[in-house]
Formats: sequence, C-alpha cells, structure tokens
Amino acid sequence: MSQMRGTLFIVAAPSGAGKSSIVNAVLARDPQIRLSISFTSRAPRPGERHAEHYHFVSADEFQRMIDAGDFFEYARVHGDWKGTARQSVEPQLAAGHDVLLEIDWQGAAQVRAKVPDAVSVFILPPSRQALEERMRKRGQDSEAVIAQRLAAAREEMSHYGDFDYVVVNEVFDTAVEEMCAVFTASRLRRAQQQARHAGLLQALLA
Repeated sequence: MSQMRGTLFIVAAPSGAGKSSIVNAVLARDPQIRLSISFTSRAPRPGERHAEHYHFVSADEFQRMIDAGDFFEYARVHGDWKGTARQSVEPQLAAGHDVLLEIDWQGAAQVRAKVPDAVSVFILPPSRQALEERMRKRGQDSEAVIAQRLAAAREEMSHYGDFDYVVVNEVFDTAVEEMCAVFTASRLRRAQQQARHAGLLQALLA
C-alpha cells in the first residue's frame, strides 16, 4: 500500500492575536503534527532562538534562497521577509506527516494555490482593543512599530474570508480546544478515511 500523504494545515492571524501561543499549545497535545519553522530576515526579538522560533538569516541570504527557488512560499511582512522552505514541507507530507504552517495571509494564498486541499484556520482577536493590549503587553516593540502593526492588522483581518475555519481567541483554552477540533475533523474527511482504512472498507463492503 502506498504511503498516505499528510495534511497541510495553515494557521494565520494578525500580529498580537495569540497565534503562536495557541499553536504551541496544540502542538503539545497533538504529536501527529510537525511545525514548519519559517525563515525570516528580521532580527530576533528578546527570548527568540534560532531554529526554534525562526531560522534567522540576512536579507541577502533570503534573496539568495528566493533566487534558488528554495521557498514553498514567501512574502514581505512588516518590512521584513518571511518564508517557508520547500524542504520543511514537501518531504514531510510525502512521508505521511501532518505539517503546520504558521504564516501570514499572503503566504497562505500562495500555499492554497499549490496545495488546494490544505486546511486553513484564521485566528481573530475578540476586539481591536484586546489586540492593542496584547501587542503592548509583549513589551518588545516600539510605539512606532505598534502603530504600524495596528494599521496592518485591519488589512490582515479583512482576509479571514479566504480561510476554511475561523477561531476567535477570547478565552485561550477554548481557542486551543477549537483548533484541536479542526485538526481532528480534518483527519476524518472521507478521502483521508478511505486511504487510512482501505482494508477495512474493502472487507466491510465485500
């Protein structure tokens, strides 16, 4: 029997919506999912570590990777480059592993064009005020950067309609439960179950 391909999950959100916290909590509960670590040309924030939060590279190195065709998707976000390496996605899916991409809406659009059966989730904050409060609480960005991110957030949130599922991060534990429910339901889709239980179906319908 040929190896069943994994599912590609896309999670996007405006800055400050709590995307990384939700994703980390889901990954801790669901060992079937592999997180793809993105590349970025921006400098690490306090507490961020190379190859754990991002692969931090120079803008010149990022451009070299673009020219070499190394990226599955990439986009310029808040003035910096972010992208997913092909090597982080395609071999994992082919080996039957589910892969999660934590990316922005631009990258998500590129991925959907390449992988139409990818499952996408958009995380929204419960209010504009909550979004601003979360950005300030991080204490990592200047006022100018916060203002830039807030201005970008409205544009980012307008793309929620492009996604399969929407999760509102009002109560963190509830948002995590809802995200896990999306992943569970996606694995129960008919095509996945037909591939997973081919022998059973053949026996039942004989």
